[in-house]
Amino acid sequence: MGWLAGVVILFLGLMVSIALHELGHFSFAKLFGVRTTQFMVGFGPTIWSKRKGETEYGLKAIPVGGYIRMIGMLPPRKGDAPGQLRPYSTGRFSGLIDSARGQALEEVGPNDGDRVFYAKQWWQKLIIMFGGPAVNLILAVVFFAILIMGIGSPTLQPKIASVAKCVVAAGQQVGDTCPATAPATPAVKAGLMPGDKIVSFGGTKINDYAQLQRLIRDSGGKTVPTVVQRGGKQLPVQIPVISNQMPDLDNPDKTVNVGFIGITPTEAYERQGPGAVVSAITDLTGRTAASLVKFPQKMVGVWQAAFSDKKRDPEGPVGVVGVSRMGGDIAASKNFTETQKIATFIGLLGSVNLALGLFNLIPLLPLDGGHIFGALWEAVKKGFAKILRRPDPGYVDVAKALPLTYAMAVVLIVMGGLLVYADLVNPIQFPG
Repeated sequence: MGWLAGVVILFLGLMVSIALHELGHFSFAKLFGVRTTQFMVGFGPTIWSKRKGETEYGLKAIPVGGYIRMIGMLPPRKGDAPGQLRPYSTGRFSGLIDSARGQALEEVGPNDGDRVFYAKQWWQKLIIMFGGPAVNLILAVVFFAILIMGIGSPTLQPKIASVAKCVVAAGQQVGDTCPATAPATPAVKAGLMPGDKIVSFGGTKINDYAQLQRLIRDSGGKTVPTVVQRGGKQLPVQIPVISNQMPDLDNPDKTVNVGFIGITPTEAYERQGPGAVVSAITDLTGRTAASLVKFPQKMVGVWQAAFSDKKRDPEGPVGVVGVSRMGGDIAASKNFTETQKIATFIGLLGSVNLALGLFNLIPLLPLDGGHIFGALWEAVKKGFAKILRRPDPGYVDVAKALPLTYAMAVVLIVMGGLLVYADLVNPIQFPG
């Protein structure tokens, strides 16, 4: 039941994020007077809808996105009379474009001359189309602000959570009993206990675990005088630090020979200020943008994982199904405290909203970024015409990009279906 609850909670969080994305578009479309006939969450057959005023609000059967329908998204050809369209062209692509124009203009009524999307000012079209991604980016900031300023960031403390009983090779797991040939760890020999707080190490006052970790790693083969706080008292101990193969701090896939004593630090959540939120968002935005650049390459890995035994890349793309399953893994985990579960949920929703916002800004139709690019190109053309004192060039004819738009739509549908399949047969396993 805990796993199912986690799936439902995260799924609903994603649906709300999608609905708010569409609300961003919808609000500005209404503000600028564009007639909007539909506000839908999901795709495919309608499972529920309600009409209010001129807009139908509803839920679709396939919950992998959403859309609003604004009339006049495609303009008539230059020179066509309002409400009329010249005969379809015979060329393959020209006929396709003219057919799409005709279908789009069928929704335009006789009183909608100033309510069509294509006739709006370029800056209004830009704001309408940027409204959706902007909501996702704002949600990402809000989620990370709640996480970092409200709950706090997980930080390791120089307080001992557990003491390893014996020394084993890097990556080897120790059960309830140690191997007969495994020596006791330096922490056991020094009498360290869970709950001890290391106050100083080798005469150096300890402020945080990262500092202590560096000192330990640099002390292999030395016996280091240490002061620990236990039960309100400070006790001096001697720790015979040994050298052991441990993961490199800069490259976890690599092992290095460093000092080792055998303790696990306590993790605590520390609240931080707005600067930490800005730093976290900046760092995550850079990493997310880099991942989007490698998206086609990453999808090759998803294909291989979907149709073979190859393990999914934990840093690779994931769909709605996969993210929801992560919610179940988080909720069912026995290694997470309740605070850790809540923090992980919030962080995951923040990351997903940031990815959605940035993905939709890619300047290709049918993504929002394609329409944003069209609005900016219109602004450039109008700007040059004004400088050169030429006639206003009018709106940009985005319908000319329809062949590429349809091709892009097919690619997005195929990738979405592949992600759903991979998330079902070979999901990313959430650590913990």
